[in-house]
Amino acid sequence: MSDSKVLAAAPGTAAAPPARRLPRSAGFAVIVAIMVLFQAASSAPAPLYVVYQRLWGFSAATLTLIFAIFVFALLGTLLVAGKLSDYAGRRPVLAAAIALETAALLLFLLAGNVTMLLLARAVQGIATGMVLPALGAALVDFNPPHAPGRAAVVSGVVPVAGLAAGALACSSLAQFAPDPTHLVWILLLAAMAAALAAVLALPESAACQPGAVRSLVPRLGIPQRLRREVLALFPVIVASWALGGLYLSLGPSAAVGIFGLTSHFYGGLVVTLLCGTGAVAAYALRGAGAAAVLRISTILLAAGTAVTLAGMLAGSVPAAIAGTVAAGVGYGASGLAAFGSMARLAGPAGPAERSGLFAVAYVVAYLAFSVPALAAGYAATRAGLHATVAVYALLVIVIAVAALATGELRPAPR
Repeated sequence: MSDSKVLAAAPGTAAAPPARRLPRSAGFAVIVAIMVLFQAASSAPAPLYVVYQRLWGFSAATLTLIFAIFVFALLGTLLVAGKLSDYAGRRPVLAAAIALETAALLLFLLAGNVTMLLLARAVQGIATGMVLPALGAALVDFNPPHAPGRAAVVSGVVPVAGLAAGALACSSLAQFAPDPTHLVWILLLAAMAAALAAVLALPESAACQPGAVRSLVPRLGIPQRLRREVLALFPVIVASWALGGLYLSLGPSAAVGIFGLTSHFYGGLVVTLLCGTGAVAAYALRGAGAAAVLRISTILLAAGTAVTLAGMLAGSVPAAIAGTVAAGVGYGASGLAAFGSMARLAGPAGPAERSGLFAVAYVVAYLAFSVPALAAGYAATRAGLHATVAVYALLVIVIAVAALATGELRPAPR
């Protein structure tokens, strides 16, 4: 053996073998799977809120606070740690986020009152805020060279598909499986353990660089050369995520309180109709130009929400379903246009800017997702669920029409 291959070691000790890593070609699939898992975990509590409400007797305002605390924790984490993986590397940030998510799932599993539920959602929000920019950046890092547009498509399709999968799976377990407030979290804990093992086996896709501690100072920014194209995406992000906030916060309660659909399965199906339709639509429109997709998304967001509102006012379940499906197409198309475009812009940005760019987009998205929903939760206790959902739907329609007008006046991203 040549000297160059001899490792220095103390007498009687063996040199540690190098850690085995997955090939880079497998990295993309691992990141996609973790993205689905985190989105599914974030939507899993939605169908169970009605169950917890019956167990512990809390109000609609408390229910919305449980929903909102997740988003506020997520937003705070995005502001502090949104750029961390650009400096510390993707693997350490992903592993830390999975560990935090595991802690949140354990809190859900052990929850016996509203306080523990709030704590679980807060920890889950921190984990999700840490993981989202790192996942978006890693998706671009591991994008296969032979399919340069794949990260953009996945960025648009996978998040809504994960939300749909989590809501449908959880509502099915709540309705048909024993002990749903425990079984759901046990299954997700097992999946998180597998995700952690996969992350530890990934190769690092972003070299560490100085400035990790300095990056924790809350600061968001868009590189000047990308500012015009990124800002053009904000109106449709606001419109679509405001609609998502309505469905994930008040959708299951509306199914029970307005339409009298008492099955837990239907509560989750409300979310799945929006998000599942959105995932299918995003995949179907993956080859369309960004300008066309943005136009389609805003038109269908407004029209679908209007039909849903009409169905609610008339007490017509078929009309509400038809409107939700139409709005779901718009929801998925907007995700494809906005986050698909963000992934395309992040490609040339370079590894040192990618997670920061995604952090900006997610801050805008989750503000639109949470602020109207939180206001609606408090309004529902005073004006009633029916009136609150009607006003919220009208707000979404106005925002979607404004996004359409803005898009017509402003060049869309290429």
